[in-house]
Amino acid sequence: MVVGAGHAGLAASHFLSARGIDHLVLERGEVANSWRRERWDSLRLLTPNWLTRLPGGHRYQGPDPDGYLTAGEVADFIDGFAKASQAPVRTGVEVLAVRPAGAGTGAGTETGTGTGTGTGSGARTGTGSGTRIGYRVQTDQGEIHTRTVVIASGACNLPSVPGFASAVPESISQLTPFDYAGPDALPDGGVLVVGASATGVQLAAEIARSGRPVTLSVGEHVRLPRTYRGRDVLWWMHAAGVWDQRHDQLDDLERARGLPSPQLAGTPGRSAVDLNALMASGVEPVGRWAAIRDGRALFSGGLRNVCSLADLKMARLLSGFDEWATAGLPGLDQPAEALEPTRVPASPRLQLDLRGGEIRTVLWATGFRPDYRWLDVPVVDAKGRLRHVGGVVDSPGLYALGLPVLRRRKSTFIHGAEDDAREVVDHLADYLAGRH
Repeated sequence: MVVGAGHAGLAASHFLSARGIDHLVLERGEVANSWRRERWDSLRLLTPNWLTRLPGGHRYQGPDPDGYLTAGEVADFIDGFAKASQAPVRTGVEVLAVRPAGAGTGAGTETGTGTGTGTGSGARTGTGSGTRIGYRVQTDQGEIHTRTVVIASGACNLPSVPGFASAVPESISQLTPFDYAGPDALPDGGVLVVGASATGVQLAAEIARSGRPVTLSVGEHVRLPRTYRGRDVLWWMHAAGVWDQRHDQLDDLERARGLPSPQLAGTPGRSAVDLNALMASGVEPVGRWAAIRDGRALFSGGLRNVCSLADLKMARLLSGFDEWATAGLPGLDQPAEALEPTRVPASPRLQLDLRGGEIRTVLWATGFRPDYRWLDVPVVDAKGRLRHVGGVVDSPGLYALGLPVLRRRKSTFIHGAEDDAREVVDHLADYLAGRH
């Protein structure tokens, strides 16, 4: 059983079918549902089109390999993969609960039996007369029994909003990226965007272009140029092997999994969206929003420090690219670049009166988290994170895909699904064969 028909779940299905393992892919909405229903209108991929690929040779074939797909184009790409691979997807089926089952005792549906003789065409009816079945999957259309479950329901199901959001005055509209479609739907007046990772800087830039005053609350962030030495910066990440670093090779895996997404946008003109570019467009940066007191937003005084740290880490990464390039990479004619440090205001504001009318909208771009409320298996820690090692979850027969640095740094990107899914399904097949 695979939960979720996004790129990760469909990649798992591809390799399950290749091994002849009967399975189903359950999807609460449509294939690539989050790309169709949970993205703002102007969103594009951060990765260039030439890097957009899935197993079986399914890759971008259009005329603009250096461009960036829109959300709708991403959905069509994933849907095309589902059809090409003939994935056994059941759409419009919501998973309500997954529970350990032990030995089956009642009639039902069995999938993923691991006999090695399945056609991959879906599920089959079984009597449950003593056959070992690992999990009971309760859906809004009945219950399914399965020995294994691959959780591919996504890493960004719910927005993360701080608890003090409840103290924001009622006169101010509060939105998350799930609520936001475009600036035209916002109330007139100033907007406070909270969070300066990819989502926050993209939305701040777009809203500023609409003519609204924008204040951006900045915490820890990853600064990157869109291009470096004439190539997309993500080409460097790919070619230098940064994205292929494995989870078991990292000094601080938890730190790597918690890193913010880089300050990049997939704009056709490859425009920068770092703080320097935003300030040039009129966006006012302030520190991390720490609290609300007496109707006033209180910001950290550490803006200069977090910007200096982001600049330092970017410089180290680009220096590493330079060293790699000078080791004999052909075709690189452009010299190394020295990027300007972040121009932090001399005295950024430390507080803002939320009752004074300057701010009419707060847009929380403070991250996302998975939704495991349906997972009735004790494998989620106190912070809501799945306990797993390289996608092998801490419960026999339970697996995960599509989470940050699951097996490699590229795990959450579309092109990262293939390697992760292949190895996770390898482990799953060995489990079904009794080798784990």
